[in-house]
Amino acid sequence: MEIGNIGDSQKPPLSVLLIDDQPIIGEAVRRMLSDQPDLEFHYCQSPTSALSEAAKVKPAVILQDLVMPDVDGLTLVKFFRANPATRDVPLVVLSSEENPDIKYKAFELGANDYMVKFPDRLEVLARIRYHSRAYMTLVERNEAMRRLQESQLALKKELDEASNYVQSLLPPKFDDGQISFDWIFKSSTELGGDCFGYWRIDEDNIAIYLLDVCGHGVGAALLSVSAANALRSQSLRGVDFRKPSCVLEALNSAFDMEKQNGMYFTIWYGVYNARSKRLAYSSGGHPPAALVSGGGRVEKLSTGGMIVGGMPGTKFKEAEAEISPGSRLYVFSDGVYEVNYADGRGMMGVDEFIAELAKPAKGKSKVEEMMRFSQSAQNSERFEDDFSLFEISFKQ
Repeated sequence: MEIGNIGDSQKPPLSVLLIDDQPIIGEAVRRMLSDQPDLEFHYCQSPTSALSEAAKVKPAVILQDLVMPDVDGLTLVKFFRANPATRDVPLVVLSSEENPDIKYKAFELGANDYMVKFPDRLEVLARIRYHSRAYMTLVERNEAMRRLQESQLALKKELDEASNYVQSLLPPKFDDGQISFDWIFKSSTELGGDCFGYWRIDEDNIAIYLLDVCGHGVGAALLSVSAANALRSQSLRGVDFRKPSCVLEALNSAFDMEKQNGMYFTIWYGVYNARSKRLAYSSGGHPPAALVSGGGRVEKLSTGGMIVGGMPGTKFKEAEAEISPGSRLYVFSDGVYEVNYADGRGMMGVDEFIAELAKPAKGKSKVEEMMRFSQSAQNSERFEDDFSLFEISFKQ
């Protein structure tokens, strides 16, 4: 009766290392394994050379005598377990007697098995195959984990680069004495699709927008950047960028979700006229902006509207708000308030967030205070979605 070979015959043979000071034992084990092509036998007579021999042959199983000159067998077990290269290699100790005390010490030090020299050949082969199979499974699992970690690190690097690029497109903060812009952006645990900006259309008009692409990842970021570039470059054909509803209708036509891998975005777009002190705005599926007067009165600015890219030919509404001196306008994405309270109360709502926005700033930056407010609510500095919030202060 023979024990069949295990595994793919094209795989290299598994190394079996025997450490025993008696050559007759080495020869006996060699013969036991001689007709097993998937097992490669290696013999080390000197225990002082055991670690270096193991490093050379990389065994899948180590058979080791307990009674040898120069190095005690139990001490050698400790050496093998302390050595990173052999820490996990199955170790079968060999003894001339069935001694419970020695067996206990061997297992306590990290031996995997105990054999009295020598049982039947079939039992020896069965034990070798059992331990080597478990070890190779561990090796393959560790290798798979290593490759997965490398892949995750490479992906994280790519996402970080994409996130840095998105952030490089965000506008500068400034204060010209009449109007000031302040903002805060914190990327989510995954790369999100938020982007915002503002620019002067002409001497009197300033365009303001914030858009949020559905989903996460590089695809969402690419769509976000593409839409933002279309706005900043004013490359949408035939569009008067002073008319918010026309801008949203043009974006809806240019970024049909059927041509964007099923992705769409929400947007709030406004135009502030410095001469008339009025703000025209339109929104598509986006949270309302919050206009806070100098006295603390809050007006939510939203026209409702469909998501952008969802339905060809959609018409978007437009509205206006009067801007009084000392007012503050806050535009944000849903990632700023859709956080779960750490105490189990559920998710924060937009009204709760806006109520906190209406309170006077305690320090220099209200937007930074609001980020800390949301972080405190969820008891975490990390956000599941992008945190995008900007403030425009109208001083005159």
